[in-house]
Amino acid sequence: MADAEAAPPQLSNARLLALMSAFALAFVAAGFALDTPQAIGQGLLRILSSRDTLITDYMGLGGIGAALVQAGLLTLAAIAVYRLAGAQLSGASLACLFLVLGFGLFGKSLLNIWFIVLGVWLYARYKGEPFAKHINVAFFGTALSPIFTEILFSSALPLRFSLPLAVATTVLIGFMLVPTAAHLFKAHMGYTLYNIGWVAGIVGTLVVAVYKSYGFVPDPVFIWTRGNNALLGAMLLGLLVAMAALALRLDPRALRRQLQIQREPGRSPTDFIARHGIGAALLNMSLCGAIGTAYVLLVGGDLNGPTLGAIFTIVGFAAFGKQPRNIVPVMIGVFISSLAKDWNAHDPSAVLAALFGTTLAPIAGRFGWHWGIVAGIVHSSVAQSVGQVHGGLVLYNNGFAAGLVAAILVPVILSLRPPAEAEDASR
Repeated sequence: MADAEAAPPQLSNARLLALMSAFALAFVAAGFALDTPQAIGQGLLRILSSRDTLITDYMGLGGIGAALVQAGLLTLAAIAVYRLAGAQLSGASLACLFLVLGFGLFGKSLLNIWFIVLGVWLYARYKGEPFAKHINVAFFGTALSPIFTEILFSSALPLRFSLPLAVATTVLIGFMLVPTAAHLFKAHMGYTLYNIGWVAGIVGTLVVAVYKSYGFVPDPVFIWTRGNNALLGAMLLGLLVAMAALALRLDPRALRRQLQIQREPGRSPTDFIARHGIGAALLNMSLCGAIGTAYVLLVGGDLNGPTLGAIFTIVGFAAFGKQPRNIVPVMIGVFISSLAKDWNAHDPSAVLAALFGTTLAPIAGRFGWHWGIVAGIVHSSVAQSVGQVHGGLVLYNNGFAAGLVAAILVPVILSLRPPAEAEDASR
């Protein structure tokens, strides 16, 4: 059979779960290699008993070892839920699990995510549908998990009132996510990959507005660690090289297939695993993660919990829409914007905007690199402002901002194109 016609190699569901488990276990092992069990235990207690509002770097809160262990254990717990639910893993599932792994370093904890997941499970039961059908929405939707700890730990109410209020609020949020996500997807037509980030921003803004009307105003948090670039950079390099080596072992043609991925626009939903095989997808994930890491280091940014979370978000979505040619223009746009604004490219918010802003990669992939740069420029400004409306209680702040950008920018782009082409791009 000709090479172009050869079916790309795939992994069974069990092996995909095992592969993802290996990455999570690598985090746990690295954590224990960097710190003592006693220090990790104390750090985990601090992480689990604190508020998680943006930006709460668990490496600063509990130590690097505890943050890595927390992220790894959280991901293993999520993998167990996928297995129990009988969910079939896809590119979207890997993106979701890598988000859990990355945000397990800043914002998602072993305590705060579960009632949102429960809310989605209750919705599935109410509709008579398998939970596996909505499991990605459940774990993507844990973007709103800081609402749980914000109510629980910062409310003036005693625990006997704050706990049931936190539980009821987050279960209700989870119940609303599935129908809301399906409806709001239409606003951006798949030109932002973080659909649940857009949805979470809308829902989070609504919830925070209701609580603010009763006098409950979230307190700002900013924990951001510095000085660990060499250590965390070496860890990232090891993981990304291992991912690339595994890709080539699973598929000797992975590089050729990855070049095919780079011709994909990446508009959601685009499952690179299904279309090009696990080897090509893993190689693409490694390359995109390396680009994200290089950007942070080149602009003089910090590798820490939030930036590693952003890099692993890029890695995950490189199985579901992101590839080097469509993420770089957006990052360039954010960088160019920093040259003309009163913030620097290495500032925390600017670095996160460049990394998370790659959710707008389909705009560059479908309409050209120049529109990707425009999207990055616009996104950098929007991302600086929208956090005020949700009080930092939506972890996917950039996902919310990107939803706004795509919902407005894409119709403008389509209006400037020939009618037949615009109609095709809007379908």
